[in-house]
Amino acid sequence: MMDDIDQRLDRLEWRCRRPVEHFLAGAYRSVFKGKGIEFEDVRVYEPGDDVRSMDWKVTARTGVPHVKRFIEEREQCFHLLVDISASVISTAGGAKREMIAELASMIALSAVGNHDRVGLVLFSDRIEQIIRPAKGRLHARRIMEALLTVEAKGQGTNLGLALSTLGQLAGKPSVAFVISDFLADDYLDDLQVLAWQHDLVAVNVLDPHEIDPPRRGLVRIRDAEDGRERVVDFRAMHAGRAGAPRREILQEQLMARGVDLLETAVGEDAVSALLDFFHSRQRRVAEETGG
Repeated sequence: MMDDIDQRLDRLEWRCRRPVEHFLAGAYRSVFKGKGIEFEDVRVYEPGDDVRSMDWKVTARTGVPHVKRFIEEREQCFHLLVDISASVISTAGGAKREMIAELASMIALSAVGNHDRVGLVLFSDRIEQIIRPAKGRLHARRIMEALLTVEAKGQGTNLGLALSTLGQLAGKPSVAFVISDFLADDYLDDLQVLAWQHDLVAVNVLDPHEIDPPRRGLVRIRDAEDGRERVVDFRAMHAGRAGAPRREILQEQLMARGVDLLETAVGEDAVSALLDFFHSRQRRVAEETGG
């Protein structure tokens, strides 16, 4: 059994490492730059130094003018919030969870390759597992193993709980990828609060029929989360307010709260989806900053 897990993990790492090293690394660094500065030490004042950087306490103590020296704070902290509820893992023959694992693994490998810290929160209607942020390839591999192997005890989706857990874990502004089907209620207030402090990216991995649902027709389905069978109008099932597709409503809700959206479908190339997202975000940030 362990050999099978190791083989699956090796295959996942092999699939993800090459695109990270050859395609995604540069785009990742340009999109997620370190923010702010941190104090390093003090040194003796030299003509031309900015007087605003004077360290008056050291100057008074030594009788010699000193200035504070700062370095750019490049290290960042990333959190992966990954939905493993029944509605995610039981669809498309497990293909949705496989794609989610691939996307999350490439993000984790990109982070540790840039010497950033990355952590993982797996959730359903409860918190299933937490791996606190750390660095290094072995840590990324631990995250990848959890993505492949952890089985949810819960059936439903409590996205609000996952977001509040992130609020407790993240002590300073961080980048968080929220990977879910967003089939949940009462999470938008939590999303708004976190978006004020953290850089949030929503990742919605869709089934193909969610992008292009059939025009009409009744179908019998089994709800993955409560196990009940029902007959539904398939197109209406994926519609929301005033008949608008649910994914369009989600797009509007996220945009209104300043949350970026990466949207892709099962069967699409995960590398291309992530690279396209990095490039589109880079263009948007450049437009906003005039860069």
